[in-house]
Amino acid sequence: MKTVLLTGATGFVGQRLHPVLVAAGYDVLCGSRNPDKAAKRFPQRSWLQLNVDDPASVESALKGVDGAIFLVHGLASGTGYEERERVAAETFANLCAQAGVQRVVYLGGVEPMGVPSKHLESRLATGRILRAGKVPAIELRAGMIIGHGSESWQICRDLAVRLPFMLLPKWLDTVSEPVAIQDVLAACCHALGSDVVAGAYDLPGPEQLSAKDILLRVARLRGTATRTLRVPVLTPQLSSYWLKLVTGADFQVAQQLVEGLTAELTSTGPRYWEHMSDFEVTPFDEAALRALDAGRPSSRRVQVLERIMGLLAKKYG
Repeated sequence: MKTVLLTGATGFVGQRLHPVLVAAGYDVLCGSRNPDKAAKRFPQRSWLQLNVDDPASVESALKGVDGAIFLVHGLASGTGYEERERVAAETFANLCAQAGVQRVVYLGGVEPMGVPSKHLESRLATGRILRAGKVPAIELRAGMIIGHGSESWQICRDLAVRLPFMLLPKWLDTVSEPVAIQDVLAACCHALGSDVVAGAYDLPGPEQLSAKDILLRVARLRGTATRTLRVPVLTPQLSSYWLKLVTGADFQVAQQLVEGLTAELTSTGPRYWEHMSDFEVTPFDEAALRALDAGRPSSRRVQVLERIMGLLAKKYG
C-alpha cells in the first residue's frame, strides 16, 4: 500500500496525521472541500477537491488510491447531520470498492454503556456502514482526545483554567478514558498498513476518569485550585448554554458533546493497543501538559482574563 487518501485533512486529527503518514512512507493525498484555501495553510501538501456529499467528487479523489482514512463528520453542519453522515458513509464505502481501495480506516467514537447521544449514535452508524462495505475497514473508537484543537478538550481546558468556582451536576460523574492525540495518530497509521482483521476496536486512554476528575486534574496542572459545589439539577442542555459564556469551543458542537457525557464512555470491546507491539499509551497528565503548552493563549486579553481567574482561584480555592 502506497497512496493514501486522507479525508478531513484540515481538521484537528487530519492535519496532525499527515506528517505521521508521510514519515511512515505513504504518499498522501489530502481531500478538502476548498483545496485552494487548504493549500495556502499547508503549501507542502498535495490537495485535491473532495466533498463527501458529492459522489462524483469522491469517485475522482479515489482514483489510484490504495488506502483511505475517513475522518469526516457533520456535527457542526446543523440540523439533519445524521442523515448526511449516513449517506456520505454509504457513498464512500461503495466508491472505495469500485476504485479497488485495499483498506479503510475510520476514527469514530466510543460505544457508551447505555443509550448513546444523537452525536455518538451517528458516529457509530458511520462505522457500521463502512465496516459493512466490501473493502476491509477498521473502525477505531476514541472518547475525548487530549490535544490542542480538540473541541472536547478545549471545553475542559477552558472550564478548568478560567473558573475559580465550578458547579458540578451529577452527570459529571460519568466516566471516560481520555486518550492523547499522539496515540490516536499512531493507531490510525498502524491500522492502515497492518494485517489486523477488519472490525471495531477501542482506543482507551490509560485511566478511567470522571468529567469532574478531568477538570480538577487540569486545574491542578495549571497550578490553580478550583472550588466545586454539587448541584442536584443542571441538565446537559442547560450546561451547554452556560458553556457558551465560558469556553471558545463551537457552541453547536459543545451542545452535542455535553449530551454525550451523560453515558459511561469506557472500553467494552477489543482494544487496538493489543495489536501494537510494545506501544505505551501516554499517561493523562503528560498528554494534558502537552496540550496545555500547545494551547497557551496568544491574545493579550485572554491572557489577562486567565491571569485574573487564576489569582481568584488561588485566593478563594
